[in-house]
Amino acid sequence: MTPEKYVQDKAAQSGSSFYYAFMFLSPPKRAAITAFYAFCREVDDVVDDTIDSGVAATKLAWWRQEVAGAFAGRPTHPVMKALMPHAEANRISAAHLSAVIDGCQMDLEQTRYLDFAGLQRYCHLVAGIVGEVAATIFGRTSEQTVAYAHRLGQALQLTNIIRDVGDDARRGRIYLPLDEMQRFDVKASEILMRQAPWGYSDRFIALMRFQAERAHRTYDEALALLPQVDRNAQRPGLMMANIYRTLLREIESDGFQVLHQRTSLTPLRKLWIAARTQWRGR
Repeated sequence: MTPEKYVQDKAAQSGSSFYYAFMFLSPPKRAAITAFYAFCREVDDVVDDTIDSGVAATKLAWWRQEVAGAFAGRPTHPVMKALMPHAEANRISAAHLSAVIDGCQMDLEQTRYLDFAGLQRYCHLVAGIVGEVAATIFGRTSEQTVAYAHRLGQALQLTNIIRDVGDDARRGRIYLPLDEMQRFDVKASEILMRQAPWGYSDRFIALMRFQAERAHRTYDEALALLPQVDRNAQRPGLMMANIYRTLLREIESDGFQVLHQRTSLTPLRKLWIAARTQWRGR
């Protein structure tokens, strides 16, 4: 299997909404973003799929060495072999990839966040940096587009956190800031047990509504930052924003039933939203 086929399969098998946005890119840009996305999936899977945290830490350390070796001209993993031909042209640096690894490292070392300021650091690493790299691959002429992409990445991550409350709890993680849980009188034990009926108390719904309102504000802030000159090139990012925001509204309309299930959109619906964004340009 070629490195290009490897990263293509990795992206397709993930079922991510990102995959549908990639379909509308030119072949060179699609190859670059697919390889970068496959890298993000590889290191994220280390944390999610490895039960032993010590083994996971060893694997992340290996990835750090692989990134350093790849930028020194010695890639060995198919993902890095597929990514490196696109790195210079798309201004992808070892620091970008190391930041993504740092974010995944946080998942091994921290399962709670005291406040939103702490959570923002995590979102910066696992989503903001990813947004910046993606925006450069898509094409940008304005530095303000970097700020837009970083903010949009955070909005997408906040949506993921809302969607995955139950899945994360199953792994012993809670990404909802503890001070906000205290404000709404929601205990960590209630989330970790993932059980109804008290799991979906009025207190929990109010907490989740607060999280959703912040996510919507973050989308609005991101879109307000996107300069008109780069709007056409950034359509893939707008596709992701529309897909994820539709998902967020589905979760809201369903009453935030996120403890026992993981809400998702069908592949056909994701494709329709992506195509509609391509046609409308927003």
